[in-house]
Parts: sequence; structure tokens; C-alpha cells
Amino acid sequence: MDLHCHSSASFDSLSSPRAIMRAAVQRGLTHIAITDHERIDGAMRARDLAPDGLTVIIGEEIRTARGDMVGLFLTEAVPPGMSPIDTAKAIHEQGGLAGLPHPFDRFRGSTGQALGAEAAGDDALEELAKHLDYVEAYNSRVPYPAANQRAADFAKAQALPGVAVSDAHVLMEVGVAYNILTTSVPITDAASLRSALLQTQLVMGRASWVARTLMPAIKVIQRLRGNRRIRAVLPAVTPTERPVEPGPRP
Repeated sequence: MDLHCHSSASFDSLSSPRAIMRAAVQRGLTHIAITDHERIDGAMRARDLAPDGLTVIIGEEIRTARGDMVGLFLTEAVPPGMSPIDTAKAIHEQGGLAGLPHPFDRFRGSTGQALGAEAAGDDALEELAKHLDYVEAYNSRVPYPAANQRAADFAKAQALPGVAVSDAHVLMEVGVAYNILTTSVPITDAASLRSALLQTQLVMGRASWVARTLMPAIKVIQRLRGNRRIRAVLPAVTPTERPVEPGPRP
């Protein structure tokens, strides 16, 4: 089970949903979550293309006001720009699971890193933990082990399940890190996955540095195709009306 993969619906991936499904089957995955940035249409296409024996979980990686969050088992895209807690609540309102991706990777939009840098950061992280269902204890794209170890320690301290994910942006990364299910209960919804996450074995492979060097070129190609990152829509601001100058006295 790989719970964090990106398709060509993301602004930073060129992997088609069909190709991801083929790679997932070849590598023995039985469950895969497609978690594109701020959209779920790629995940829905992957679900429609999935062969028998492969379950696709509709997910999304959402840029909150303080870093990223992953939602699983979504029915519609969660908008970016909300606070981490409000984002988790929006995920739960759909009956989904809220996960914390690469929480201490200072090179990416990491919620743990952002909140930890603020005043009373530990308190903010502990408060957020009350609204989470799992933590990425191992993300194959985190470039240094200390950040993943800190994530694993955070998950343990907060009594949250820790998972291993590929965070795949290219096909060669699909399934390089994953979770082995030790339960025979079918994973059909958020409740069954939440239960299964308590009984998993983490397999922690490393993403390729070659793949990471391709990211700037991939983003340029997607930008030329018109696929840019979806930004938060800020509320309109009404300009302050200028006072009316009094006319001349008669």
C-alpha cells in the first residue's frame, strides 16, 4: 500500500494515471493513493483505469496556510489556503482521513516545520495532532534521515499511526516505499484504512536523486501545457471610499 503518489494532474508530475496503474501492478501493490496537488481528477481517472486486484484511493495533497496536508477517501477537492486544523476538519467532513506529509522536511511545504518555527510551536503541533489520522513517518523523497526520524518520533509521541510513502512524482518512484498490510479486512473506506494502519509493516526504500533533478524540467513542461499550481483564492477587498469633498458654499 503506497499512500502518496502524484499523477500528471499535478503541476510537478508527468506520470499518466494509466502508466501509474501499470507500474503499481508490476511492483505488486494492492492499494495506491493518488494525491495530486489541490485536485482529485487524476485520482478519479486512475480509479476508473485500475485493474482487478488494485484499489485506488482518491486523495489530495493540500497546501494549507502552514504547509501541506494529505486527505484520503475524498469525494471533492479541498481548497488550499485554510489553516491546518480547518483543512483537517474539511477532510473529515467528507468522511476522509487527514495525514501529515513529510512534516519536518525544511525544503518543502512542511506543516510540522512551519508550526515548529513559530512561537509555542510544540503546542501548535500537539493541537494539530488531535485532528490527524496518521503521519508520514517515512517519506522516500526526504533527503536526510533526521527529518524522517523526527517524523517517526512525533507519530509515536502523539500515538498516531506512522506510514511509509513513496511520494512518487515519476514512474520509477512508484512503490519504492510502502506499507505491508497485516490484516485481511478489505480496505474500502476511511474507517477500514484507519484500522489497518494500526497493523502495518513499513518498507522504506529511497527515491532516486536522478528523479529529483528532473523536477525543474517537469514543472516547466507542465507550465507550458497550462498546468500550474492551484493557489488559494483570497477574498476580494473593497477599496475604501474616498470622502466626498464639500462643494463651495453659496
